[in-house]
Amino acid sequence: MNTAAHPLPYAAPYGRPPARPRRGFPWVPAFIVFQLVCQLALISGSIGGARVVVRMAAFGASLALLLALRGRGSAHPAAGPAVLALAVLGICVFHPETRGVTAGAAQVGLYAAVLGPLFWVPRLSSIDLRMLRRAVLILWGFHTLSAGLGVMQVYRPGTFQPPVSAIVESKGKGYIESLKITTATGQRVFRPMGLTDVPGGAAISGLYAVLLGVGFFLTRRTPFAMTASLASIGLGVACLYLSQVRALVVMTGISLIAVAGILVWRRDVRRLSTLVTGLAVMVLAGYFAARDMAGADVSRRMGTLIRNRPGQVYYDNRGRFLEDALFKTLPNAPFGEGLGHWGMTATYFGGGAPTKNVWVEIQWAGWIVDGGAPLLLTYLLALGVTLLAAWRIARARPPSPQAHDLPFWAAIVLAYSVGATALTFSYPIFLSQSGMEFWLLNATLFAAARHARLAAAPRPAPP
Repeated sequence: MNTAAHPLPYAAPYGRPPARPRRGFPWVPAFIVFQLVCQLALISGSIGGARVVVRMAAFGASLALLLALRGRGSAHPAAGPAVLALAVLGICVFHPETRGVTAGAAQVGLYAAVLGPLFWVPRLSSIDLRMLRRAVLILWGFHTLSAGLGVMQVYRPGTFQPPVSAIVESKGKGYIESLKITTATGQRVFRPMGLTDVPGGAAISGLYAVLLGVGFFLTRRTPFAMTASLASIGLGVACLYLSQVRALVVMTGISLIAVAGILVWRRDVRRLSTLVTGLAVMVLAGYFAARDMAGADVSRRMGTLIRNRPGQVYYDNRGRFLEDALFKTLPNAPFGEGLGHWGMTATYFGGGAPTKNVWVEIQWAGWIVDGGAPLLLTYLLALGVTLLAAWRIARARPPSPQAHDLPFWAAIVLAYSVGATALTFSYPIFLSQSGMEFWLLNATLFAAARHARLAAAPRPAPP
């Protein structure tokens, strides 16, 4: 028998073609779509009392997948520190100052939901680079649309305007007025909301539009894809300036510097020069478009970032909260102040009047209040290990020609992760959907890199 004419004589008996391997259900894209649907439902004025249910469903889906999905994939390197952080929180349920067992359990559940993708995504053997691209594409499309709508909400006041959150409205006219900007025509309008119900909420979409737009700009070569990427960057920049959320402007800058640093490390001069040129053009275009729409408000607000030394600017706005957390709260309560005293769990599960007044503005203060030094150290360790894992993928060579753009997507995920870590000094990001997206993107990147390495590994010859 001529084996050259039949290289796989036993693979397809009776003339049938070999069966294609079955691909698992696309849990990651489906999870992202569900999160975005929940976000869209919140801006609908018709859900009424179901608002709390929708908010809980967004996090409950992560817990459900954590409990239901099984698989044999290797664990993410940060899984160990994350388990330790959850163990610390479990012990803190029994802290004498915890605001009831229900509130304490709800706080642990919220942390577990946010960390959930770190555990259930790597279990799935079907996560590959194509799945990572699809997940990023969904996020990019949604947030680009949201950023574009945010810009239109200022350009044409009164159009594309969702109802403002009832929680925001309950804070009084003075607070609501502080969430408005003055347009170049003299009208007072809310800061861009995009596809959220919070004035200024489109700033998150501006960040994603810029950073994920950079990712597609670096990995696509067709004129249409590059044009769409640049348009997304320009919309994102304009939306960030109009939203006037300075912490997210800084986070975007840190993320872009991280992308450039990785390209320098890889000595990819061609991509770096293309990126710098495209960014320079679109950042200027976005800034001038925002200034034309909102006049002096944009220049004045952004000017506060460079008016004084960076350290002084931070201290005057958020640094005082960090100082209080590290030098007052932590020494007085090294093992935390108990659970359920702030955030969503205090609002929904606090059970009446608070037993003490706890105010949390930044993530570091939240960690210290909830679990003291043990929670602070274990969570920071999980973040550090996650950044290191993404860095190793970003700096490595592609494992195969089919995964040639894996390092560049790793660079984008790493850049976003660096920016999100920096945001912990300004906002409690890791008790929000943005924190859940952080762990989802990093876990998906890790699983895709593992799949690419296994696919490129030489297989033993058949006997």
